[in-house]
Amino acid sequence: MSGKVYFVGAGPGDPGLLTCRGRECLRRADVVLYDYLADPWLLEYAPPDCERICLGAHGKSRLWTLEEICAKLLEEATAGKQVVRLKGGDPSVFGRLGEELAPLQEAGIAYEIVPGITAALGAASYGDVGITHREWASAVALVTGQETSKKSSEPIDYRRLALFPGTLAIYMGVTTVRHWSQQLLEGGKAPQTPVVIIRRVSWPDQQTWTCRLDEVVDVVERHRLRPPAVFLIGEAARVPKGGGWFQRLPLFGQTVLVTRPRHQAHQLVRLLKEEGAATLVHPVIDIRPAPDPQALDAMLDRLAQFDWIVFSSANGVSAILDRLWLLGRDARAIGHARIAAIGPGTERALEGYHLRVDFVPSEFRAEALADELAPEAAGRHVLLVRASRGREVLAERLREAGAQVEQVVAYASVDVDVADPDILAKLEAGAIDWVTISSSAIARACVHLFGERLRKTRLASISPVTSQTLRELGFEPACEATEYTMDGLVAAMSESTSK
Repeated sequence: MSGKVYFVGAGPGDPGLLTCRGRECLRRADVVLYDYLADPWLLEYAPPDCERICLGAHGKSRLWTLEEICAKLLEEATAGKQVVRLKGGDPSVFGRLGEELAPLQEAGIAYEIVPGITAALGAASYGDVGITHREWASAVALVTGQETSKKSSEPIDYRRLALFPGTLAIYMGVTTVRHWSQQLLEGGKAPQTPVVIIRRVSWPDQQTWTCRLDEVVDVVERHRLRPPAVFLIGEAARVPKGGGWFQRLPLFGQTVLVTRPRHQAHQLVRLLKEEGAATLVHPVIDIRPAPDPQALDAMLDRLAQFDWIVFSSANGVSAILDRLWLLGRDARAIGHARIAAIGPGTERALEGYHLRVDFVPSEFRAEALADELAPEAAGRHVLLVRASRGREVLAERLREAGAQVEQVVAYASVDVDVADPDILAKLEAGAIDWVTISSSAIARACVHLFGERLRKTRLASISPVTSQTLRELGFEPACEATEYTMDGLVAAMSESTSK
């Protein structure tokens, strides 16, 4: 395959604002070169073996020069690789797109430009600002607050821009605010003209200030405002009282540590981001193949002998169905067995393999599953698909009800031994507001890995059983879900935070 470069707009911050086409490009990438303003979570769309290259972050690592970026794009594309150049905002709006394109065009390298949501439009939407208005603004001007000294054309005449009949959106204007604001005032812009300043648009730490044009310098200096920020200037730039919708989300400003295995973290991260939270992911348990694959394979040969197959986790579903496929078989091996799932997450996992579930308990826990399935299981042959560790309550109660129960270990659940130093430091500093505890195994692994640092945060428990495990370990949960699902866990955190 010949090499190609995809210039993909990452949007202003929120990874949910990436376009469908941008996601497709990331999924086929061999190499991703990304700006520090692009949310690293977007890199999860790239293949596991994709090379990920950060082009530097202010104050953390050296920023790559334009020449270095262009050379790298040429090198990788010439080698036949699919290269994604992931840019914050929209590639064509103050993103130096033309300068990065020129060497590719000269070398005859194929490329594609995938637009993204530029910061001004993101600021308007995430700040409740109508940058156009039928009475006040029928036009919008995107203006840079920084110009190169090598520019061949005339510099921006802010005095003439003062007469622009619409909204001005000024990018990269923090360090030059005194210059451009004074020029606008001298050009005739009214001192009382509304200004909205939105910093880190659509990120969980977004900040918003409102003021008049003649106050903007004072606001920037008083709050020691740092980039990235967008200034929206004009009569249409008015924010309703109480701030924008985004900053009113229940978990806005909260940092949440997600401790589920990485391949299962996406759903919880998405739900938390929808409530406005910043998320960190640090798995405390690792899901691995079955410790005895021969025993698992032997049980797979007997699946059709069972009246019921009970799945107590989504991990068990993928372990069984993927193993069948690897062995050259498929779901037909289940035969006429009926299927039970402990909750909606496990049910969705089964539906992903086009298997309909016959039974889900009213409460998503082992005790309810055993009690409610007991009448159906009495006198029947039941297979429990389980992890290498876990409670025996399900097997014990079904046997007491008269079921003939067998179990198969479909996967191993292993504690992570080494914690990320950055996460430890944030916990120690009290910089993490919540830690999610979505099972008893995760509760024990969290205490083992993070120890007393957990007393400097709040623990969100998914169920009474998980809460009891935490208490036995000496930790009191700050909230407990009433519905034992990821949605229920996030709802409990949101309710607790709003009190």
